Amino acid sequence: MTTTSGTRLESARNALASACGDVADGTPADAVDGVPVALVARPASTPEVAEVMRAAAGHGLTVVPRGRGTKTSWGRPPEQADLVVDLSRMSAVLDHAAGDLIVDTQAGTLLADVQRTVGSAGQRLALDEPVPGSSVGGVLATNTSGPGRVAAGTARDLLIGVTVVRADGVVAKAGGRVVKNVAGYDLGKLVIGSYGTLAVVTEAVFRLHPVPAARRVVSAPFDSATDAERLVQSVVHSQLVPGAVEVDWPAGGPGVVQVLLEGTGAGVQTRTTALVELLGDGARASDDLPDRWGRLPWDDDPAAGRATALKATCALSGLAAVLGAARDAAATAGVGIALRGSAGTGVLSGALPAGADVAAVRTVVTRLRDACTAAGGALVVLDGPPEVKAAVDTWGPVPALDLMQRVKERFDPERRLAPGRFVGGI
Repeated sequence: MTTTSGTRLESARNALASACGDVADGTPADAVDGVPVALVARPASTPEVAEVMRAAAGHGLTVVPRGRGTKTSWGRPPEQADLVVDLSRMSAVLDHAAGDLIVDTQAGTLLADVQRTVGSAGQRLALDEPVPGSSVGGVLATNTSGPGRVAAGTARDLLIGVTVVRADGVVAKAGGRVVKNVAGYDLGKLVIGSYGTLAVVTEAVFRLHPVPAARRVVSAPFDSATDAERLVQSVVHSQLVPGAVEVDWPAGGPGVVQVLLEGTGAGVQTRTTALVELLGDGARASDDLPDRWGRLPWDDDPAAGRATALKATCALSGLAAVLGAARDAAATAGVGIALRGSAGTGVLSGALPAGADVAAVRTVVTRLRDACTAAGGALVVLDGPPEVKAAVDTWGPVPALDLMQRVKERFDPERRLAPGRFVGGI
């Protein structure tokens, strides 16, 4: 991509203003992972997004979609970012069909606002919010999930309809209450986790669940990776039907396995008693969720500095090996590592402290990636300081990369959407 000229930028500004009426110059706060942004457009509807994307395509602008900006530094820095399409004005819950357990919402809507709306009818969207302040579109773009995925699955399982705008401004709909699909693709599954590199998600339809009548949390401490796996395996393979299973292992201290039980009051009480007995000495029950339940293990305060954020996956049988490798590698490198995640599904997040030596980070990433690969999973560096991203392989080996590149070519042949932000330079 070449730098956008001033003349072309001014022409684009006029076209964008005609498209949505809310266009401003980019500021340092709009930069995408350190890449300056020339313009920011704030459309208020899917048709306006389509007009914005047509104007951007007509003027050769690269585009980065943005929800509420909570995860714009995840992935790789884009090669260029002429225009940010800010979806924060698209913040409406369009329809809540309580009788059908369905909600239809715009992509810029805060996940918390969706939960409040459907909660008024005793329902919930069964997605955790690992990053507070996330929008629906941001959750889909980065495929975030929490410990509740052990029972309800992820956004891929709950999404039943999606509306997107392609790089050329064409609106496409799939699933849900529509019957039209796009060229045989499962559009919803394609855009989830694509970091805004295939299309701009503007609306989403989700399947809901009733809010359970009762819940309890049972916690059990552990001192080693082997103990953690033993506890998790005993829960997952029991008949107690956990609603969520989380491992929390802070840097420099013992860890804890936390299990959420949900259902009827009598049923939860009976299962709680059985689970405390199953987990043994030290297990205790509580009515309240633990602090930072379902949250990622790095600090949300920008003043604390930018931690190196990791996402590790593995088969459940490899949990001890991955937890142990993380602790051993960090100890060898002389840094601390905090670990937390959906242990019941083998998805863990790790945080290395802000200011950690780059060589130490590289050591941890290399050794932990080897352990994850051996356990049937992978390791991704979600975020980190610029010097870390420049020194380590962010994504690691990616199966089916050729296929993913062909999909990118089909959806965005001119590479206008967040070029280079996703795996393999997609």
